Amino acid sequence: MDSSQSAVTAGTGGGGNGMMISQTNDTAATTAVDDPKQNLKHVINSIQKTLGLLHQLYLTVSSFNAASQLPLLHRLNSLVTELDNMVKLAEKCNIQIPMEVLNLIDDGKNPDEFTRDVINSCIAKNQITKGKTDAFKGLRKHLMEELEQTFPDEVESYREIRAASAAESKQLAQAQSMLPNGDMKVKSEL
Repeated sequence: MDSSQSAVTAGTGGGGNGMMISQTNDTAATTAVDDPKQNLKHVINSIQKTLGLLHQLYLTVSSFNAASQLPLLHRLNSLVTELDNMVKLAEKCNIQIPMEVLNLIDDGKNPDEFTRDVINSCIAKNQITKGKTDAFKGLRKHLMEELEQTFPDEVESYREIRAASAAESKQLAQAQSMLPNGDMKVKSEL
């Protein structure tokens, strides 16, 4: 069988187990697309094709006889072609996976455990930060009460300065949100 015939037969799986599955090469379709989501979709499709080819190969090998040698070779060629296609498609994807996830998978654990641990860690850090801000708010309130008892006039002038500063900041923010024609940008408050 020459190379043109083997390329044609490698494109289709046939024979051995009564299954006829057509395999196509998607590299031409993916060269024009540079969208990361589309590239990922093509890699996922290639992985699914590879899994299908591996299943067919398993079935062919498990019931191997002399007559199934040619379908076995065709399926091996299809697998190699699809793996090559997968590598080419994967080069266009830039996905970074934390090593912890890969280690969990290698250990036979669910990678969702990593996500759960990261979320729990973020929640714990968030609670610590919230506790610190609440403590500072409490300290500020306590200091203002003590200062108000000791220096009532100074605290009153401090509050007036704070109110004037807040009003000035609000006006500045509104001025920055003005459009050149004098219209205002409206922020929707949730």
